[in-house]
Amino acid sequence: MTNTIKHPKKLNEIAATAICGNDITSSCLYVSSLTILYAGQYAFIALLFVAAVLYLFRRIYGEVVGALPLNGGAYNVLLNTTSKSNASVAACLTILSYMATAVISASEAIHYLHGIIPQTPILLATALLITLFLILVGSGISESSVVAVVIFILHVTAMIVLLLSAAWFVFQHGIQIALENFTLPARGGLGTALFLGFCTAMLGISGFESSANFVEEQQPGVFPKTLRNMWIAVSLINPLMALAAVMVLPLNDVAVHQEAMLSHLGRQTAGSWLATFISVDAVLVLSGALLTSFVGVNGLIRRMTLDRILPQFLLKENSRGSSPRILLLFYFLCLSVLLITQGQLGPLAGVYTISFLLVMIYFGFGNFLLKLKRARLPRPEKASVISVAFALLAVMIALYGNVRLHADYLIVFLQYFLPALIVIMLLLSRNQIMQYALGFLDSIFTGVKRIVVLTKWHLTRSLKRLTEQEFVYFTKGDDISILNKVMIYVQENEITKKLRIVTVLQDGGHVSQDFLRDLDVLDRAYPEIKIEYIQLHGIFGPEIIQKLSREWDIPVNFMFISSPSDRFSHRVSDLGGVRLII
Repeated sequence: MTNTIKHPKKLNEIAATAICGNDITSSCLYVSSLTILYAGQYAFIALLFVAAVLYLFRRIYGEVVGALPLNGGAYNVLLNTTSKSNASVAACLTILSYMATAVISASEAIHYLHGIIPQTPILLATALLITLFLILVGSGISESSVVAVVIFILHVTAMIVLLLSAAWFVFQHGIQIALENFTLPARGGLGTALFLGFCTAMLGISGFESSANFVEEQQPGVFPKTLRNMWIAVSLINPLMALAAVMVLPLNDVAVHQEAMLSHLGRQTAGSWLATFISVDAVLVLSGALLTSFVGVNGLIRRMTLDRILPQFLLKENSRGSSPRILLLFYFLCLSVLLITQGQLGPLAGVYTISFLLVMIYFGFGNFLLKLKRARLPRPEKASVISVAFALLAVMIALYGNVRLHADYLIVFLQYFLPALIVIMLLLSRNQIMQYALGFLDSIFTGVKRIVVLTKWHLTRSLKRLTEQEFVYFTKGDDISILNKVMIYVQENEITKKLRIVTVLQDGGHVSQDFLRDLDVLDRAYPEIKIEYIQLHGIFGPEIIQKLSREWDIPVNFMFISSPSDRFSHRVSDLGGVRLII
């Protein structure tokens, strides 16, 4: 009896919200104190500004993912509106953001644990925590989501208890501390304080982009609900937590207890039991943010591998439907970064800050490109051009402010980003590299015939496997300008020597002679790509796509269509991964 792969159940609203929500809601553990350091007593206003920007991004993400409900986030929208190289830049940034988030979250969790159990070895315990979540995610996304839900509910409960205890403290002791804090002058003036506070507070929405990277694992209709739930949580918890701290703690006290301000706030309002409870919660929710990174990066890298940017061996699944090779790749990347930095979070903060904000910017630009190039593509909601422009401007301001505050972040970011980008670009160009390698071997190593023959045979076989992959373009009888754009896209973005152009005709339908003559012109204009034209009778839709995929042994994501109109009877997601290229 053969073993079959058990595909995981789709995530419901609570599970999907918990996976990405643990990341974004854990931000109050560090962003509240950081924002107070820069914006002082007005930190809650800066955090409300961030909530307003995040509200705009709800529609931006909702429009893009609603139109293209596939894993990959910013990578996915750029892949379907520009080229693979542009999409790969966004993918590099997203992977770097996840990598930095994973290591920072794990290290911060162990630092909180060290506060409870001083004997904890920080570096070793951090590595063990990352290993634990590798095993957890490898057991299946449905199983790991149960842990995420438990952590999320406990964290929200802990934050509510802390806010209520702060309110009770103010009720008992009055507002004298708050009055003293609000009489202090703002750092550099009110405008400067709010600007610096806003730039810092923008780091508190990391995790909002994660839901788009595993949207295919969610039940239909769940994705927009995760955006709504994350927005509500971060809009309430972060500003209220900053306001509670200003009402209870002198501003100087916040600076002294910056790294564990919420735990200190709990001690001041209710005693050591609440401080311990907050510390335990911090360990768990920061660990939950590590789970977010594993799940998000798994969805992104799997999509990149399906698109042949990364090696195909990464796609192998285990019996629970997980991709252990992808998870192991990310795991070793995280461990290497942990060992290189020796657990020092300063260098990683630069990678995390810049890469995360750039991913948000890329997503905003992707929304503009979707409006411009895929205007006819159906989508459940639309973000206005003005709101997208305002959201983009806000994130750009936050990026500028953070680089201005920490100029060294940019250098550290480039040290990680440039090598990652070079690797991706080499993988994208591996067809040309193999050809150059063949030429190099022919001209240089003519004397070592046996080695040359074996190496050349392996390279030729690999090159042949790449170029033998066929692609399919479904057309309704487009004019030659559209077909030419298709050929240009295939030539520039795919490695193939054969393209099947397919027309699905209903009964009585036919194609014009002009269209057939245009195909002959294209066949002569692109001699390196063999064009095979096929007419089929039937109704174009998911059934015929799956049927052709099985008969021709061509994956669905190697099939292309142009943007459908509003009259098209199917959603793009119903077509099983067919790509839009025009």
